[in-house]
Amino acid sequence: MIEKAKDRLEVLEKIKDYENKGIFDADVENDPPASTILQPNQVDYKRKKLINKIKRFITYKVIRKKVKELKKQKLFCIKETNGLDYFKKVKTGAIITCNHFNACDSFAMDIAFSAAKLKHKKLFRVIKESNFTNPPPQYKAMMLNCNTLPLSENSETLKKFMQSVKELLEEGNFILIYPEQSMWWNYKKPRPLKNGAFRFSVKNNVPIIPVFITMKATDVIGPDGFNIQEYYINITEPIYPNPNLDLKQNIETLKNKNFDVWKSIYESFYNEKLKYEN
Repeated sequence: MIEKAKDRLEVLEKIKDYENKGIFDADVENDPPASTILQPNQVDYKRKKLINKIKRFITYKVIRKKVKELKKQKLFCIKETNGLDYFKKVKTGAIITCNHFNACDSFAMDIAFSAAKLKHKKLFRVIKESNFTNPPPQYKAMMLNCNTLPLSENSETLKKFMQSVKELLEEGNFILIYPEQSMWWNYKKPRPLKNGAFRFSVKNNVPIIPVFITMKATDVIGPDGFNIQEYYINITEPIYPNPNLDLKQNIETLKNKNFDVWKSIYESFYNEKLKYEN
């Protein structure tokens, strides 16, 4: 028997408390704040510099080897991936939305994207500023080198971010955004969505590809004392902006459609109606 980790129990209590209060976007992890405000010259969003290309290549190679080891040890498991053809269907750039419940869901999305074998497309991820300036030690290389797009409180850096997003989408790449904003560990329900992902979609005239990952507990107990979850990656039909709607209407429409898709997957997979405790 492995004792359940104290920090995971605390996180679960926080999640329960926030759900009861109707607060769905607050952080529940004790992550350190940003160590500095990110300056424009500190981030190469498109990885144009040779040194950053080399770092990306090496880091991806190391991480994929690590993921294979985790799979072998049954500490990471993707049981099914459904809807890969929806990735292949999109010929332009796209925004991928996904629920955020574990640091490893990023690995799952990378594996699904690679499995689609999309030529001339790369997957980028939007992350919060602190994950770039002050990343958790075990994920530092990934946060710095694996096609991450850090947000920033610095207005000039944010301008550079926005321009990079525009150019990456024009080049046909996919950008992964967690529209729930924060990570809630092993939380299975879809949470209310923020506008950002849908604004990028409308502004750049690219589709949203909603992805919702569902989970089942395995009989393997992880180092934290909890059952390892096996993932079911559900990729769904792309949702396109409506040229007859204005920006605000489009954002709201896309956001509601995305949430309805997630809700439908949740209720079908877990065989229960979506209901929040309050």
